[in-house]
Amino acid sequence: MYRVTLRLLLIATLGASLSACSLNTGGVSSGFNDLGGTTASIDPLSGSREQTSTGSIDRTPRAAAKGTQVAAYSPDKAPSGSYEKAPAGALADRDYSSTSLDPEMARDLINQYRHDNGLKPLRLNATLSEAAKGHSRDLAKWDRISHYGSDGSNPWDRVKRTGYKPRLAAENVGTGQVSFKEVLKGWKESPGHNKNLLLADASEMGLALVQDPKTEFKSFWTLVIGAPM
Repeated sequence: MYRVTLRLLLIATLGASLSACSLNTGGVSSGFNDLGGTTASIDPLSGSREQTSTGSIDRTPRAAAKGTQVAAYSPDKAPSGSYEKAPAGALADRDYSSTSLDPEMARDLINQYRHDNGLKPLRLNATLSEAAKGHSRDLAKWDRISHYGSDGSNPWDRVKRTGYKPRLAAENVGTGQVSFKEVLKGWKESPGHNKNLLLADASEMGLALVQDPKTEFKSFWTLVIGAPM
């Protein structure tokens, strides 16, 4: 089974922009956990925002004369090396027919875990769920896992785009899991993801699942945890 999860935490000082953030470390850190349990990390603040593309347009006179386009051009602004893709057929033997998301149940499971660790519960926030849904859709479109969107956006960008004014924003992402209980188990067992689940200053959460059987990853889960200004 091929399973990848990512986490990212961003904390802003009151009224600060992304470029002037007070972060959990000297830079924004994100990582992926592979089957061997190793973690790789990148520094998105210093990483390049190199634009690449998939597909091409045949601009030769012959193609122009026929009025045909060989392939559509799709700009991809996610920084090179900031995402993972699944090997072909890696999850072909898994059954996703019962995969679904019950946001209230997911919230209750997270809140029980927070309660067990002496923390206050999170309430569901439709705006954070909107940010989570948009990212899961983007990951499914490109069949990959990343904290960067195909437009180059990071979690902070996406949360602010929805109109939410964050004081804190954290993101966990998972792909390939059949159920929320499975993805939550993986997050609990990963120190970085677990840290996000147990953020003491968080007060709200949004969650999304997007499924696409045509992709290699099949399921795309995004959890956004935050606190407003």
